[in-house]
Amino acid sequence: MTRGDAVSEELEEVGPIDYLVVEFPGNRMTGEGFPLLVDLVDRGLIRILDLTFVRKDEDGTVTGLEIADLTGDGALDLAVFEGASSGLLGQDDLEEAATALEPGSSAGILVYENVWAAPFAAALRRGGAQLVASGRIPVNAVAAALDRIEAPD
Repeated sequence: MTRGDAVSEELEEVGPIDYLVVEFPGNRMTGEGFPLLVDLVDRGLIRILDLTFVRKDEDGTVTGLEIADLTGDGALDLAVFEGASSGLLGQDDLEEAATALEPGSSAGILVYENVWAAPFAAALRRGGAQLVASGRIPVNAVAAALDRIEAPD
């Protein structure tokens, strides 16, 4: 068996992989969502492949942030995520993600596997199925559509 065959076999059991870029306007991160992210990992629903943070200065300069102390208060905020790096994200990816940010903001960039979907995805692949399209509907768009449906004529 070649290395390529082994990697191909490993990928047969991988769930869909997604990414998020979450902006924190004014560099304000409360950390409120991080325990929920940990819970998703602990319950085996997702596997974090990469988690990194960047800041976009007022002049457009993009810099990486240390994951250990994002709030700058000296406390170790996200030690549980330290080392969450598969190597998939490169500097060019960080720069591209930063184009979506307003100057004076920071962002978390998360790449994760949907572990919950791995058995389903693997079964489809074994049956010869191929994913030909995928996407997300933003919550704001769903809310707006529901408001239009429910609005009186």
